[in-house]
Amino acid sequence: MIRQPIITVMGHVDHGKTTLLDRIRNTAIASREAGGITQHIGASEVPLDVITRICGPLLEKMNAKITIPGLLFIDTPGHEAFTNLRKRGGSISDLAILVVDITKNFEPQTYEAIDILKEYKTPFIIAANKIDLVTGWRQQPTHSFLESLSRQSQQVQADLEAKLYELVGKLSEAGFSSERFDRVGDVKKEISIMPLSAKTGEGVAELLMFAAGLSQRFLGARLDIDPNEAGSGSIIELKEEKGLGLTLDVILYNGTLKSSDTVAFATPEGVRTAKVRALLKPKALQELRESSSKFYYVDMVSAAAGIKVSGSGFDGALAGSMIMSTKAKDYEAQISGELKEAFTTDSQGIILKADTIGSMEAISRLLKGIGAGVSKKGLGKVTKRDILDAFSIRATDPNNAIILAFNVPIDEEAAVEGQASGIEVIRAEIIYKLIDDYKAWIDDAKKREREALERSLLFPGKIKALPNSCFRVSHPAVFGIEVMAGRIKPGYLMMKENGDVIGRIKEIQDNGIGKQEARRGESVAISMEDITYGRQIGDNDMLYTAIGSDEIRALRYKYSQLLDMEDKDLLDALSQINASAKNAK
Repeated sequence: MIRQPIITVMGHVDHGKTTLLDRIRNTAIASREAGGITQHIGASEVPLDVITRICGPLLEKMNAKITIPGLLFIDTPGHEAFTNLRKRGGSISDLAILVVDITKNFEPQTYEAIDILKEYKTPFIIAANKIDLVTGWRQQPTHSFLESLSRQSQQVQADLEAKLYELVGKLSEAGFSSERFDRVGDVKKEISIMPLSAKTGEGVAELLMFAAGLSQRFLGARLDIDPNEAGSGSIIELKEEKGLGLTLDVILYNGTLKSSDTVAFATPEGVRTAKVRALLKPKALQELRESSSKFYYVDMVSAAAGIKVSGSGFDGALAGSMIMSTKAKDYEAQISGELKEAFTTDSQGIILKADTIGSMEAISRLLKGIGAGVSKKGLGKVTKRDILDAFSIRATDPNNAIILAFNVPIDEEAAVEGQASGIEVIRAEIIYKLIDDYKAWIDDAKKREREALERSLLFPGKIKALPNSCFRVSHPAVFGIEVMAGRIKPGYLMMKENGDVIGRIKEIQDNGIGKQEARRGESVAISMEDITYGRQIGDNDMLYTAIGSDEIRALRYKYSQLLDMEDKDLLDALSQINASAKNAK
């Protein structure tokens, strides 16, 4: 049997992935997603007759014939580092469509998608979307880009060309040779760029034709399947359906699944099996997340397909994990291995709670990418136990004493405990916001940590007593100084160039206003007890922060990140002063 190719749609948030599929399906899935972003993989089948109807004139013009039964589109989540779900999509994909907003070019998630495609060696084409936003573009009643382009002004064509070659440049930086699809000499060596508008439909004909043509031309035996092989797929969602009970939305990517089969799947407690009661397929051009009235019953389904599986005993099935027919000899080992990998934690890190195993894996990977670990993972709501665990972490690792909660609630008891203990829970329904909020929290935590550290440490400083700036001779002495290097703070003990300690700074003022610190270049007044101006210190004298050898070593080697080159030079000078004073004694 020849199966339909699996086409993964990837790209940056808001570049038009779901809108493109909506244009083909005539649906509006995007409007129902949180923030307009597809957060879980969706699957849509586009049958051969639809492709033929849209591409008809082009197929005749190019004397092309489509032999595959259709295309199965997988709509991937929109965040740059929703890597595990997207990598799972990439690993089972025959071809990818990377959607790029032609008015914005490459953005962070575009680069991430490129990395995924490179890693899995998945062939891809670029959908250069939003050509309708090119200044002066006039929409044409056609699905063909080339036909529409021929009716645009010379200026519009030139502007579009310039934007396309910006894309060519970015792809070149990523290591790919590319060209507009109709000028590609060798599709095996060059990436085809398909200009289109998901909003108007212009260019959709060429996109579908190329996706189908490239698939059947280059995939060959990869599209051949053995209908007797046990089916395996990925669970998209666990859903309660009226009249059906608990069902599983599944992307079947290998073999055949029958309505009489028993399937195995992952649960938090391990691998479980359940008898399939019914298999349902979405009607043509309907998306897998639509209501059950848009499905029809089938006795068997062969890859590749998006299907709904009805049966008893599906409670606890983990969305984002593998599902297999028990006819496969090693089904338990495969599923157990995947489950173990998904829940692997780090020795140090934050606490993560998510709605699905796919989300959990994806966020874990993203956190790893920014150098953050996950010490505890779980599915479902944030509990009091999670708060207590985070509180325990704070004792030894304050920067990891936080809980990230993706698309899950916080139970009432946990919320009360969190408020009482000061443990923060960052919640979001959109992954990129969750990660951005976490980064902001980390930045604030590091800033607070640095400020606290700087308040506790004794830093090097060098000051000069300004001439004719003594306001009080003693009890305390008040005089003007300029900070020549480093910094000074109230409480700093000061010494002369010969190492003699003369007194401690009591206050620092600038025009009568108290300051907690003065840095190089600032001229301020300071007060010092136990000295008399004109005896221990006079005009133009230099004073240094009195720092011992042990403190100097700690600053150099333990806290060097808090010092600039001037600070380090000043420490060298202080070391010499200390050494000279010691020798003099």
